[in-house]
Formats: sequence, structure tokens, C-alpha cells
Amino acid sequence: MCSIMGLTKRSLSAQELQTFFERTKSRGPDCSRIEKAGEGWLCFHRLAIMGLHEEGMQPFHLENDRCVCNGELYGFRPLKEELTEKGYTFRSDSDCELLLPLYREYGTEMFQMLDAEFALLLYDAEADEFIAARDPIGIRPLYYGALADGTMAFASEAKNLVGLCAEIRPFPPGHYWKGGEFVRYADVTAVKSDVDADLDELCGHIREKLVRGVEKRLDADAPLGFLLSGGLDSSLVCAIAARKLDKPIRTFAIGMDTDAIDLKYARQAADFIGADHTEVYMTREQVLESLEEVIALLGTWDITTIRASMGMYLCCKAIHEGTDVRVLLTGEISDELFGYKYTDFAPSPQAFQQEAAKRIRELHCYDVLRADRCISVNSLEARVPFGDLDFVRYVMSIAPERKVNSYGMGKYLLRRAFAREHLLPDEILWRQKAAFSDAVGHSMVDDLKEYAEGLYTDEEFEEKRQAYDFARPFTKESLLYRELFEQHYPGQAKMIPDFWMPNRDWEGCHVDDPSARVLSNYGESGI
Repeated sequence: MCSIMGLTKRSLSAQELQTFFERTKSRGPDCSRIEKAGEGWLCFHRLAIMGLHEEGMQPFHLENDRCVCNGELYGFRPLKEELTEKGYTFRSDSDCELLLPLYREYGTEMFQMLDAEFALLLYDAEADEFIAARDPIGIRPLYYGALADGTMAFASEAKNLVGLCAEIRPFPPGHYWKGGEFVRYADVTAVKSDVDADLDELCGHIREKLVRGVEKRLDADAPLGFLLSGGLDSSLVCAIAARKLDKPIRTFAIGMDTDAIDLKYARQAADFIGADHTEVYMTREQVLESLEEVIALLGTWDITTIRASMGMYLCCKAIHEGTDVRVLLTGEISDELFGYKYTDFAPSPQAFQQEAAKRIRELHCYDVLRADRCISVNSLEARVPFGDLDFVRYVMSIAPERKVNSYGMGKYLLRRAFAREHLLPDEILWRQKAAFSDAVGHSMVDDLKEYAEGLYTDEEFEEKRQAYDFARPFTKESLLYRELFEQHYPGQAKMIPDFWMPNRDWEGCHVDDPSARVLSNYGESGI
């Protein structure tokens, strides 16, 4: 990960701006730079992943144009050759150096051409204007706000803008900002027509596109690692990577020291694929001691996101402190596409599809936010194969009748797609899995809830929660998280649209806790 920041006017001095920009130094500890761009500023903290030499440092220049980007452009080498033939020269091996030549050639049309995870700020010298843009899913973070004098400010994280902007908002994925307006250039949830074929054909395309999505993300000049929970999604990513690299990959799993559910499954998957596997254990004390720090780095009050971040943050912390790994592949975004436990209750295939589209549109506020912050705060980069744009568009286009759980097994299409490959043991491929926040050990969530219960009497809880008109806390745990959030992001609660919860409009989903454990179909999940 890297960190970017920009102001459209130099309303602050470089020294004043540095104070705000330093808050995300951990995203890019290798090198930092603040540079003038027209009448404004561009800032960059670098984590060197592609093109490790000094020439890859940003902002990139093309005559008087300037650009900073936190991102990865996949398959950039053929594109680089094409631009070289058109007369452009490149100083580095960095993929992001292509952005200014691409802008010269295609203007804002380039955004819909990119196979990339990115957030960028670009200064067009000829037009004397700034442009900001974000990838279609929002895998790379970007926030914006206005200063008191109207200057627009953009930054990788909301924490950069606290105290600078009165109102901070996440930059909408799949949009670019130019001339004071947001323009949507891509919507991965839009389906022109359903793809309906026999299961072999559907599963064949799923397998082909996911393998390609993993393969693209193995291209790095820095050491790779893999988060392996023991569930289907991360296990598939690891198994595909191990086969493609044809050497032992480095995998990491975490669980509570008392009742870790998934560590044994992660170990089973790692042994099967021949991985160099590391187990990390966490304690009740570590969880509680890290709680405020995790909420501060996340910038959320959402219960599910915070719970699931505890294990991920502590695992990534151990990786950062004990290894040379700089890039981590993860299993996020599969659930939104293929279904959660609660989507078994979808009243119709169309309702399932609408829920998937909503979850994908909001991902940047929940699971993608969690993965980005927990990994980047530890000076690592996240790569998400299930977020490959070609893969996401294809799965979204599959007829929803094929995706609903009418098979007696969640994520049936994904499991079936790899059943003949024998990449994983059947016990992993066909296993029902608990949510990550439960799978690290049921005691972790129980400890958090117990801790919150001891902080407030019933009367105090009722009085304190009434102070919040938006997303009002409804449990003592949610009140604790909201109060900690407000200490670090006062008045910015609307950065998150709502609590991540099962769809309460569906029969069987009107619950008061986001954990799948409260659903009637939980069954053998997490055993």
C-alpha cells in the first residue's frame, strides 16, 4: 500500500500539510514527498512493491502534468510496450508510471480501460485542473472533503482529513472527479443480460477467471504471503497460487489461544498444498488492549467490521514484525458474490441478486475497508483476487437462479468449479464455514460483548445511545464502538452507511446481532 493526498489550492503550507499527511506514514514507510502541482499540492508516501528503485518514487511527471497513485495496474507490460512505440519514455519499472501517458492519449476515458485496483490524483497542467478517481470496487481507499475556503482535499484515509475538513466522505468507487463534479465511469453491478448455461460451462468460466485473477496478483518485486483462514475462499486463493508458482508459498493463520476453530483447517489446507505455514495465537487481553487502536485505524463504528478486524490486524502485525513479506493475498469479496449464510433466506433469486449488488456497491465501507486498513497499517499491501473486475462482472451476470442456494450447500458454483481440480481436500472444499470473526474462536466475540456489558448500566446505555441520531447504537457493544469512533473521528459517522447486518426484511433474518451464529441455518458452521 501507499498513501496519497492532495489539495486543489495551497491553502496550507507544506509544513502544515505534513502534519495531516504523516498520519498515514505506515502505508508508505519507504519514502515520502510533498510537491507543488499548479496552485495545489500532491503528496505521496511510498511502499515499494513494483519497481523498487528510487525512479519509481512519485509524483510522476510528464512535462508539467503530475500524478500520484496508490494502486496496481495488472497486465501493464504490454500496455507499456504500446506506449513506448508511441514515443513515450519511462524512467522506472513502476506500473503506475503509465498513468500520465495514458491520460495524454485517452483523457478520462482511460479509467474504464484500466484493469486495476487504484486511487489516484492527477494534475492536468494544460487545463489547470485536478482529477481524482477510484477503482470500480473501491479496493484502494480514497476520501474527500472541503476546507473552509472551498479548497478540495483528497486523501487515502479519513484520518488525514480530520481537523482539516468539516465533513469527510468516502470517494465513490467507479467514479472520477473533475471540474467539481463526480462522473461514474463503471458499475460492476450493472448486468445487461443474464448468463444462463449448463453448470459445467458456468463453473468452467468461474474457474478460469478466478485462476487468472490470482495469477495476475502474483506479479510483485517484493516478497509475497497469503492469509489462510481455513475456509473455502482463502484456501482456494492459496491453492491456485501454490500450483501457479510451483514452490512453497508462505501462509498465515490466526486464532484465539483457547478455542480457535479454523486453525486446524488452515493447517490441513497448508499441509495439502505444501505451504510454509505460520500460526499466530491471540489472547483476550490482546483483543481488549487493541480495541481502540483498531477502531482508530479503521475509521468505523460497524460491529461486524470491528470484530473481524481484531484477528486480521493482530495477524498482520505479527507478519510485519516477524517476516520480510510485503504483499498479502486475501479471500475477500467471495461472500458478496456467491452468498452468505443469511442469503439462504432470500425470498427470490431476484432478491438475492439485488442484495449482492448492494453489498458490492458498499464493500468499500466494510470488508474491503477492513482488509485495507489492517494490512496497510502494518506496512503491507493487500491484493484481492476475488475482486478481479473480469471475475466480478462475470459472476454478477450469472442468472441469479443459478446462484441461490438450491443445492443444499452455500457457494455451490464456486465449490463445483474446483471439484475436479483436487486443489484442496474435500473436507476443505465442501466444508461449511463460520464468519472470520467467529472462526478465530467464539470466545473473542463473547469477550468483547462481555467487556462492553460491564461498562454501562442499562440506564446509562439508554441515555448515551440517544445522543446519536444516525445509526443509533442498539447494544452496549455497539455503543462502546461508537464512543471510541467519535473520539477519533468526531461528527463523521456518516462515512459508513449503516450497520452491516443480515437483511432484516427477509423472514429468518430479523436478528439483533450480525454474527451468523444467531441464524437458524448456522448448523455445523464453525465446528
